[in-house]
Amino acid sequence: MDDIDWKLLRTLQAEPDLSINALADKVGLSHTPCWRRLKRLEDDGVIAGREVVIDQAKVGLGVDVFANVRINRHDEDTLESFAVAVMDHPQIVECFLVGGDSDYLLRVVAGSIEAYERFLKKVLVHLPGVASVSSSFAMRRIKLTTRLPI
Repeated sequence: MDDIDWKLLRTLQAEPDLSINALADKVGLSHTPCWRRLKRLEDDGVIAGREVVIDQAKVGLGVDVFANVRINRHDEDTLESFAVAVMDHPQIVECFLVGGDSDYLLRVVAGSIEAYERFLKKVLVHLPGVASVSSSFAMRRIKLTTRLPI
C-alpha cells in the first residue's frame, strides 16, 4: 500500500458516501485509477465492507451488555462449535476470543435488562461448551466508532 491508498482509506472512513468522482478528486486521482485502487482494496480484504451505523437506542435496543463467557472444554471442536453458534444470534454484535479469566467477550444488544435476561437464560447458557457467563451492563456509551486510527 502506498500513500494514495492510505489517503483513500482515511477519506472513505471520514466520508463513506462520496461518489467515485468526489473520492478521486479528494485523493488526487482520476475516476478510473481511483476505482481500480478501491476495487483492489476490496478484493484484498483491506476494505471488509460498508455498513450503515444505526443508533441502537432509537430502534429500541438501548442496552449494551458485555458477557464474559467461560468454556468448559478447550478442544478445537468445542471452540469452533461455539464460534459457529454465536454467528446465528444477531443480538450478539461482537465476539472476541480473549485471554485472561474468561474465554470469550461478547457484546450483546437488548431492548431491556429483562430482554437480556431472557436471552441469557434461553440462548447464551445453552451455547456449545458454555460453563459460565458473567454479565456487565453499560450505563452510558461514551464513544462508538468504526474508524481506525490510520
